[in-house]
Amino acid sequence: MTALHDLTAFELWMGYRTGSLSPVEATRAALARIAAWEPQLNAMYITDAEGALAAAKASEKRWRKGEARGPLDGVPVTIKDNIGTLGWPAPVGTAAGDMNPGSVDAPPAARLREAGCVFLGKTTMPDFGMLASGVSSLHGVTRNPWNTARNTAGSSSGAGAAVAAGYGPLALGTDIGGSVRLPAAYNGIFALKPSLGRIPINPPWLGRVTGPMTRTVTDAALLMNELTKPDARDYMSLPYEEQDYPKLLDGEVKGKRIGLLLDIGVGTPPQPAVRDAVSRAAKLFEAAGAIVAPAAPFMTPAMIAGMNVVFQARAWADFELMAPDRQAKVLPFIADWCRGAAGLGGAEVMRGLAQVFAMREAAVAATQPFDFLLAPASPITAYAAEEACPGNNLAEPFGHICFTVPFNMSEQPAASICCGYDGDGLPIGLQIIGHRFDDAGVLRMAHIFEQLRPALHPWPEP
Repeated sequence: MTALHDLTAFELWMGYRTGSLSPVEATRAALARIAAWEPQLNAMYITDAEGALAAAKASEKRWRKGEARGPLDGVPVTIKDNIGTLGWPAPVGTAAGDMNPGSVDAPPAARLREAGCVFLGKTTMPDFGMLASGVSSLHGVTRNPWNTARNTAGSSSGAGAAVAAGYGPLALGTDIGGSVRLPAAYNGIFALKPSLGRIPINPPWLGRVTGPMTRTVTDAALLMNELTKPDARDYMSLPYEEQDYPKLLDGEVKGKRIGLLLDIGVGTPPQPAVRDAVSRAAKLFEAAGAIVAPAAPFMTPAMIAGMNVVFQARAWADFELMAPDRQAKVLPFIADWCRGAAGLGGAEVMRGLAQVFAMREAAVAATQPFDFLLAPASPITAYAAEEACPGNNLAEPFGHICFTVPFNMSEQPAASICCGYDGDGLPIGLQIIGHRFDDAGVLRMAHIFEQLRPALHPWPEP
């Protein structure tokens, strides 16, 4: 039998409907799993056992009375540090952050609270979300459950580890350059970076989205039903389209044009194990009737350098306003990186922004001949847990995110789904990229791949 902490949100929903499972049982199982794993993983910033059990008991009463709020009522979920949540601080991963309790739920948290989800607590992230790593001046080092000597990636570092370790089937992350897809890849789970504005968020910014992080595509689709509901606080959000995402998952790939992108032009080249796993995934789609062809590299060194300038200048704009005692609390790697923008002029930043828009144009053009692109989510598998980026190279902090960041800038939906493992048993993520607004299409392709891929390894145990 599947352990209670390993049940999906869909399976919990079915159990709640029949009365064979209860939200209280599921919540206790999740809390027990957190207690067993946390000494090794450090994925949780806040664990609210008392609040979670109170919410679970309220949900249990609703199910017994036939008044459940929907499929996610009573399903445990974790929330990333930087997503505003009533009563919990959102210090954005840094010891220099604001530790005042949140006065309101941000849109994603509000939708899940309305849906009756059980909030287990908040997950860890690196300083300001500016690392694809699990290293934080506030939270310490978050570790990968597949191998605790390895990194979780980031910035949704704790969320990725939590889902893989069985801290409940649902997690909310955010993504501005790969921050749900990279942890999904390193931790062997599923994550969707939706089209910009599909899921209302506050505050919105260039490329910034909230994304569902789960073990299955169906669970992510269930989350999308709730998360996409409108919220006027996101002044960059898309017009609301009421869709039942789980019902849109069935389909076929026959005749679909798929571009295979194994070389994006810059950054870290894919390791052989990653290249082979993504190529095998493409062959599975081809065997199912898709038309697969190589996609040409489109990123340039100028584009990634320009993006670095923009992100660095944005971080420096906040960092330089901090008092010296607060600056001293920031992770040294991030503080040194921020200071690299101290001498930048407005013209240099605008030239960097022009390269970001060139990246956006190139990403859209690269996708245009195809219905979908397949690419690595990360060119490498999980690196050392204590490193802020692979090799701690301050001069090239973004070499390992070059396959993900262009699709934030182009606002296209993109997902990461496990497509295999390297020789050390570490997961590899297949990235599926769609045209802007085709979130349902990306989910459908990922769901099809779930059925095509070989069986996954058992989930790691503490």
